[in-house]
Amino acid sequence: MFTLNCNGKLLVADKPLVMGIINTTPDSFYADSRFQQLYQILNIAEELRGDGADILDIGGQSTRPFSERVSMEEELERVIPAIEALHYNFPETIISIDTFYSEVARQAIAAGAGMINDISGGGVDPDMIPLAGTLNVPYICVHIKGTPQTMLQHTNYEDVTREVIDYFIHKTAECKRAGIKDVIIDPGFGFAKTIEHNFRLLKELHLLQILEKPILMGISRKGTIYKTLGVTADEALNGTTALNMVGLMNGATILRVHDVKEAVETVKLYMKLK
Repeated sequence: MFTLNCNGKLLVADKPLVMGIINTTPDSFYADSRFQQLYQILNIAEELRGDGADILDIGGQSTRPFSERVSMEEELERVIPAIEALHYNFPETIISIDTFYSEVARQAIAAGAGMINDISGGGVDPDMIPLAGTLNVPYICVHIKGTPQTMLQHTNYEDVTREVIDYFIHKTAECKRAGIKDVIIDPGFGFAKTIEHNFRLLKELHLLQILEKPILMGISRKGTIYKTLGVTADEALNGTTALNMVGLMNGATILRVHDVKEAVETVKLYMKLK
């Protein structure tokens, strides 16, 4: 069990949590996760909450390989009205802001978000980790090498799991020095990793428990699944569910997913195995 203080809202986890993805983007890799109009965002949020989402993760920038980086100003225009509307309509919902810009994170927390999800681990904006410490909100630290634009050039590892653990040893220490009380680690499936690396990390995910931090797993509908199965992202729900169960059995404590209902069912079945 772990507890997160999310901008004044206490999230007590006595079982694995499910984080639902809402992208305010026109270009995220999975088309059905894209919502640009406020009424669409509110509708999908109501659906995901009804399906059992513990957290809603709002992102205004695609981080798929070779994606075009969006400016801070444009990202603010995409996410802040969405977070304000979500906070107004669903005030008890825990909202996570998916960004690597510290200013976006700052304004998102002011607008009602309670958690920062930074796929760069502070690598894009050096002010991000100090800001998270100042705001006193949970910080999701993701493993990546390079940026979404360059990460496929950085897939050389002697031992991917050991390097990910070493990365988090240093990053969690940095977060502690910055005053961050709640650090969540995400091994970054698909970020600067081959399909083989991703399966190795999944198989050895339990080794990350040595860090004594909640482990977020975000493998939903990613290329590791649909390329392995020879299908598309649209057809990757079954594969996602299968690997989410493997992740839970190997120590994942938060599932970041496009399909909340199926993930919640997976958690329920997993809990029967405990």
